[in-house]
Amino acid sequence: MKTTLDISDALLAEAKRIAARERTTLRALVEQGLRQIVAEKKRPPGKFKLRKASVARGWLRPEIENAGWRRILELAYEGRGA
Repeated sequence: MKTTLDISDALLAEAKRIAARERTTLRALVEQGLRQIVAEKKRPPGKFKLRKASVARGWLRPEIENAGWRRILELAYEGRGA
């Protein structure tokens, strides 16, 4: 479906640069943006979506790699008089 939009010259120029850099069309970029906004608006207000932020093995100090929260807290407060 064709439609006409009035958008600022600066926004259009930036969108064209992004589309060229990503080797896509302006149409595809606009559709992607609209899909993202529509999806966000469909979510119930106040609903928080936690992003995945896991830590790969081997990145933690060995003493906390398999430790529970109690041990992690002990190490965090170690030497602080707690």
